[in-house]
Amino acid sequence: MLSRQDFLRLLERHGPMVIDGALATELESRGYDLNHSLWSAKILEEDPMVIKQVHLDYFLAGANFAITASYQASAAGFAEHLNLNEEKATALIKRSAMLARLAVEEAYGQTVRRDVPLLVAGSVGPYGAYLADGSEYRGDYQLSKSGFQNFHRARIRALVDAEVDLLAIETMPQVHEIEAVLELLRDEFSTTTAWVSCTLKDSQHISDGTSLVELAKLLQAHRERVLAFGFNCISADLATDALQHLTGQLDVPLLVYPNSGEKWDAQTNTWSSSSSGPLDFGQLARHWQQHGAGLIGGCCRTTPTDIIAISQALKR
Repeated sequence: MLSRQDFLRLLERHGPMVIDGALATELESRGYDLNHSLWSAKILEEDPMVIKQVHLDYFLAGANFAITASYQASAAGFAEHLNLNEEKATALIKRSAMLARLAVEEAYGQTVRRDVPLLVAGSVGPYGAYLADGSEYRGDYQLSKSGFQNFHRARIRALVDAEVDLLAIETMPQVHEIEAVLELLRDEFSTTTAWVSCTLKDSQHISDGTSLVELAKLLQAHRERVLAFGFNCISADLATDALQHLTGQLDVPLLVYPNSGEKWDAQTNTWSSSSSGPLDFGQLARHWQQHGAGLIGGCCRTTPTDIIAISQALKR
């Protein structure tokens, strides 16, 4: 598990690092139907090696981080939708890390130099993702602190046991869940580190209305475990203002991996193209770097082509 010191040394040595792009988009482009409450996590059981191939494609495109296919892979979700007991659910979550690790070795065996860091970030999605009703973009659900911790504990333990390099606590919409997860790491997984990434209501608040300034204070109290903080699964036009709003609030690196610019229609379950056309992720990456982002990538509907643009722009 990456320590805070090792992570900061990596950033100092290599400069801005690149997070991969959308997993589900690439699976759908290969013909997989993800219209399911488990989303891409169901492919861990159905056809796991295609997930490894997607990770490899992103590494070859210039990504430094592969986010595992465990975003929606909770023990509760596997029990409800695949009728799996905790042992089998744990095995699938560990498989998500193994597939990313296989992609690391294949990437080094192909065109990636051994001095380029390739890292595995174990995805820990919010309780709202398990609800599969869009709650991760609203944060309008309630659980007790122990309820949140009981939900997340098995997945975190599986990812830690599978020796991911860090956790990606991502698409988090509400402060109480973030606090519960960070306290769980502090109390039960004391050597585990993570980045924390939120969805946004606007450029100054996460989805539940908590201000970024207030959240920054919580993260500062856990800064030995929090390697980076930022935003994902948001529109790109929110990113710059939100990064600016965090200036001087945190002494951890900032990250951003937004959506492609297409719009999701919840009524028809379809994406529509942006009226302004596709985003120039290379230009955006340079812009976000100038505003303090040290980790930059893509989320929904982004592709290896976008990651190539980001990687090449940051190298320049």
